[in-house]
Order: sequence, then structure tokens, then C-alpha cells
Amino acid sequence: MKLRLFFLLFGITYIGFAQSAKPIFPTPLSPRLANYQIDVNLNPGTKKLTGRETLTWRNPSDDVIRELQFHLYLNAFRNEQSSFMRESGGQLRGDQIDRNAKENPYGWIDVVSMKARDPQSNATEALAYEFIQPDDRNRDDHTVIRVPLSKPVGPGETIILDIAFQAKLPKIFARTGFSRDFFLVGQWFPKIGVYEPAGTRYANVGQWNCHQFHAHSEFYADYGVYDVNITTPKAYWVSATGLFQSEKMHRNGTKTILYHAEDVVDFAWTASPHFQVVNDAWKRPSGGEVSIELVMQPEHLHQAKRHLDAAKAALTYFDKHLGKYPFPNLTIVDPPLHASGSAGMEYPTLITAGTAWFVPNSAHIPEGVTVHEFGHQYFMQLLATNEFEEAWLDEGFNQYYEGRIMDETYGPRASQIDLFGFRAGDLEESRGNYVHQDNPALGSSFGNTWQLPQGQYSVLTYSKTATWMRTLEGLVGRAVMDEIMQTYFSRWKFKHPDGQNFIDIVNEIVPKRLGQKYGADMNWFFNQALYGDNVIDYQLLSIKNRGSQSVITVQRNNDGKMPVDVLVHFENGKELMLFWDGQARQRQFTVAEGSDVVWAKVDPRQKIYMDTNLNNNSLTVRPSVAPAAKFAAKFLFWVENWMQWLAWLA
Repeated sequence: MKLRLFFLLFGITYIGFAQSAKPIFPTPLSPRLANYQIDVNLNPGTKKLTGRETLTWRNPSDDVIRELQFHLYLNAFRNEQSSFMRESGGQLRGDQIDRNAKENPYGWIDVVSMKARDPQSNATEALAYEFIQPDDRNRDDHTVIRVPLSKPVGPGETIILDIAFQAKLPKIFARTGFSRDFFLVGQWFPKIGVYEPAGTRYANVGQWNCHQFHAHSEFYADYGVYDVNITTPKAYWVSATGLFQSEKMHRNGTKTILYHAEDVVDFAWTASPHFQVVNDAWKRPSGGEVSIELVMQPEHLHQAKRHLDAAKAALTYFDKHLGKYPFPNLTIVDPPLHASGSAGMEYPTLITAGTAWFVPNSAHIPEGVTVHEFGHQYFMQLLATNEFEEAWLDEGFNQYYEGRIMDETYGPRASQIDLFGFRAGDLEESRGNYVHQDNPALGSSFGNTWQLPQGQYSVLTYSKTATWMRTLEGLVGRAVMDEIMQTYFSRWKFKHPDGQNFIDIVNEIVPKRLGQKYGADMNWFFNQALYGDNVIDYQLLSIKNRGSQSVITVQRNNDGKMPVDVLVHFENGKELMLFWDGQARQRQFTVAEGSDVVWAKVDPRQKIYMDTNLNNNSLTVRPSVAPAAKFAAKFLFWVENWMQWLAWLA
């Protein structure tokens, strides 16, 4: 579709009128346990929010609920003593809080009042609350509250709460807040936790799952319907989760915009007077379309097509290989460079990308961020993963699919960058982040995210998981891997899956498709790759030609054990594929083909992507000068470009 550019003008003349929200889905896609009606007013000068919230929550269990628990995420930025600030030191993802800023960089949220409302009589009862710290007993952390109930909520019953709140947005350095007159408003309202009935994920008995906000963990919430009225100055463009419903202008220079969302786990919005809007659509091959709204900074407008093409590539790929994106729309937010702490973030139907005006077409930064953040629509939203406890189910799975999509769309050797002769692929970059650690046995990907080894969150959660997912694919094949993932998605969408649910599906499908090739189940794989810290390194140790026979020796250098192939190439041009279960420390193969072995290679198809040293996987009895010539040519190419650059500066 031809791009249509809509430049937001300061004097908007359109005046809308409030209207009832239009249903998006005739039949609910989710249980819709936590439903919100929110009115919020943004004061750009004070960076404050004033809000009223009506929460309708249904008890999903057979338990009698005597207390509720809520997240107050913005209190993570209240002071230096919150658990988030203690863990991060005020620094996150290369960004940091500016303690010397002229504007107050801290943020907070206060519950002004909370009342339970009788749906029959509309009579209300004031409720008290107290701060709790279920994770670390840090009494200064105010990101979780418990609310005792005088009238318990029985099995299947519903409670209605009217909540008034005030909040101050932090200066952006982690996911949410303001930067000058740009606002990304995420995790901004009192949000009920998840009550897990017995049998949900790992719960043996019914329990509240409502963790504190930590530096290296994200979120977990139930599905619901949101109707949110957002009031801002007239000059601000507002985009949000869900679908735009109406706009009403006020005489005091403000306007109120209504957004409606269904079957989502969160609601976020953005506002700025500088956005320039590009509207487009992705047409599904099987029929129908997804509208795409791209809100960009003026200086980035020339990159609009790059963002849109990347989003369409991701939509197409997921639709084909995993499952249908059910929502009718997607919003992509392009933050300004001075708000880079809000780039690369995901919310239902709304993602933030990240770029700069000078990023060349051969550096696929905006494309990679767009693809990655869209992927979260599947593993954060459609599969409501508990990212406090199992972030790898979202971040790691998504990183694996980012690699697949980027490599297929932009080339496996150039999907990240192809600049001045330097090329790098996306999936290979994930592998490199893991295998090039000083000690790849840095820990397990499994466990509470905030308790992972210090400084290793991103490697274990993103890179290692993507690498072992690619290894699993290598072992079982792409077709079986796609069947595993499609089954996982279809069986667990709009629910709360856990890691064991995924492993159960692997153990169901692999024997069905491959028989006993890898044993009765794949638990041996997950014990090493997910739950363990095993390091895999197979080496082609030696080749010895002895008359009519040749001996090839392969060695396992570390504690990781994977089945591997060994390809042998003979002088007469023949090749032989051997198989080793990889269990022993060494394995010698004796072959008699009437011809000397010229070279041999362990794992020739690179199935074992977790192998930490690919340089020792092959050996030849006749070294070639080709590699040296290749690197010499590349070195000369770089020297030539460097000299041309110096001449240009002169």
C-alpha cells in the first residue's frame, strides 16, 4: 500500500464526541479476569498523572480470596532505596538516571483511595492497604501492596473496586516516563497481581503471584478488557494499546481520547506534540489485514519504510511459522534519541522501536528492534509468560525467532550489519554473546530472573536460550521444531504457560516424529541446556592415514554431551557421514575406503549451535592458503577504505 503521511499540526480542528467502545472480538479470546476502566489526565508541566480507575476482577479459583495484591510499579523510581534502584544502581541498558537533572528525575505512584463497590446497591466500603516485600524484605520498597477484604471473594465471584491515584512519571531511563515533552506511559496504574489457582504453572495451592519490581525482570498479568480515557493538551498526539474510539475537545485547551482494548495483559500509551504519523497495513495472505500506525520523530521520517517493512516481515513470518496475530492493529512508536531509555519495549499492540537519523540502510538496527519487539506480542501477550520467574520463555524464545526472521529477511551473514566489508548475522550474534563469555558455564537460564548470576541476565535469558533453541532445532529439524512451537502456541495461547509445559510438548512430538533417535524423551537435553550450565565443545583431534585404513579421532572437551555427526572427505572425492553419541571423552573411527582421508569435520551442518569453539571442529592433512588469502584481502579492503576516509577528512 502506498504510504500516507499525516503531519500532526498544533491547531487540530477535528472535534470528536465520546461514544461507547466498539467490541473488537465477538467472542472473548481470553478469560478476561482483570478489567479496567480508567480516566487519566496528563500534566506535561509537572509530569504528573491524575487518575480514576474502576477494576472488575473475577476469582478464577475454587478458593475464598480474603486479600488482593497489587503492583505499584512506578514506586520503583521513588528513591534510591527501592529494590529496583538498589539492584540497578540507577543504570539500565546503557542508560542511567540523571541525578543532577534540572527536572526531578524520580517517579512515584500513590493510591489516594480504594473502595469496594456493591454492584447491586452501589454502596462503597473504604479499603486499607499495606506495602509488602515478598521477594527481598526490603522495607523501603513500595512496589507491591496487599489489600485485606472484610467481605471475601468466593469461587467464581467478582469484586468491583473504585481507585483514585496520583503519579509522577520518572525521567526516562528504564521503560517508562518522560523526556522533555515526549511521554511513554507504561506500568502507570495500580495493577492487580495474578492469583494462580492450584495447577496453574507450578502452583500446588492457590496463591498470589505478585512480585516486586526488579531491575532485571519484567511483568506478569491476567487478561482483561481496558477502556481508557486519556486527557492531554490539544497539541499532543496520543497513541495507545488497543483501538482508538473517540476524541473530545475541551474549552480549557485539552482533549480526551478514548482507547479500547480486549484480551490484553497490559495497557500503555504515548504522547508528544512532535509525532509525525504514517499509516499502512499488512495484508494477510489468507485474507484480512492488520493496520499499522507508525508514529515517528520528524528527523527519522526517512526511515519509515524500514520500520514498516520489518514489521510486515515479522507479521508474515509469525503467521506462517507460529500462529495468527489476532489483533486488527499494531502501533510502532519511534522515540526521540534523548528518550532512548524507552526504545525497544513491548506492550500489547504497541511497541517502541529505536533508531537515529544517521543509521545507514546497511545497519539493520531499526529493523532488528522492530522485529524483536513485535515478537513479544506472541511470547509476552498471546502467551502470558511470567517474566519475573521465567523470562527465558519470552525473551529467549523471542530472540530465537528474531534471529530466524532477520536472517531469512536480510541474509544469514548480513542481517545485523553489512558495512565496509564487515558482515554479521543476527542469530550468530546471539550465539557469539553466549560462547564468547570468559566462562560459558555462567549459570542456568532457569530461575527467578532477579536472582540470576550478577551481570549475566541478558546472556542467560536472551543469548543462551536462543542458542540452545537453535541447537534443539538442529537436532530435530526445522519441520519438527515448527510443529513443536505451533503446538505450544495453539495449546497455551491466552493462558499462563510454564517451562514444563513447553518441555512436555517437546517430549510428546519428538518421539512421535523421530522415534527413539534421541531416547524416550528430550529431558537429557534440557537438563544440560536449560537447567544446567554444561559447556559443549567437540574437537576433531587427529587424522591418521595408515595404508589402507584411516583413523579419525574426535574429542569432547567439556561436560556438555550432545550427539554429533562427523563428515569424512577422502582423496578420491567420496564422503562418509559418521555418527557419535558424544558421551565418551574420545571416540576413534577407523575407516577403510581405499583412499586417504583429506579432511574431516565434526558437526558439519552446525546442528550443535551451542558448541563454544567452531575453530577446532575440522582438521585437514593438506592446509590451504585460501583462508589466509581471504583475510589478507579483507585487511587490504579495510586499509583502502580507511585511507579514503582520511583523504575525505583532509
